[in-house]
Amino acid sequence: MEKMPYRAELDLMPVPAAAGIPPAATALTRSDWRQGLPMLSGQQVVMRELRASDAPSLFALLTTEEVSRFISPPPTTVDGFERFIAWAQRQRAAGSYVCFAVTLRGCETAIGIFQVRDLGRGFASAEWGFAIGSPFWGTGVFVDAAKQVIAFAFETLGVRRLEARAAVLNGRGNAALRKLGAVAECVLRKSFQHRGGYLDQMLYAILDVDWHGARTARASRTIVH
Repeated sequence: MEKMPYRAELDLMPVPAAAGIPPAATALTRSDWRQGLPMLSGQQVVMRELRASDAPSLFALLTTEEVSRFISPPPTTVDGFERFIAWAQRQRAAGSYVCFAVTLRGCETAIGIFQVRDLGRGFASAEWGFAIGSPFWGTGVFVDAAKQVIAFAFETLGVRRLEARAAVLNGRGNAALRKLGAVAECVLRKSFQHRGGYLDQMLYAILDVDWHGARTARASRTIVH
């Protein structure tokens, strides 16, 4: 959760002129996500590919003290977020990383991001992370968005093990992961360098067999006998 694969030094790299977003699509197949992410629709949110125009709202919402307290430092300028977005597109095209913008239904403004990155080859194991603007905490937006991304990871990327890390001191983040069915496996002592010190992290995982089993159980409860 805390560690973003993007590195701040990439802010100094020029943004390629060809780093534009392909047209939005809603029916991409398993292999098509490398050409452009599908739109994922929840009850409150629509998840879509990041756009360069998202940089100002992401800068405003994700660099506040509340949001950045337990994550690696986000880009420090709007230009930095534009470079992050271009980098995310390159990594998606390379097949190693995806990053969705979180928007509310009926509104184009990006209020957060969800990331999934490959931990090996072919997304058998992956790590995910997220950041949502604090005005939207406690509104159900996070859970709604997270469910769409988890389904995408298991059903489209073919993930078998989805990991997340949360600072032990991050009570909100730990509670959110447990609410989604993530299992706490161990404490990674002093594993996260942050603001001049080191924090303990909890390692969480969701397995595909657990997720598919829970989904089947939910579906069976809706059947009227």
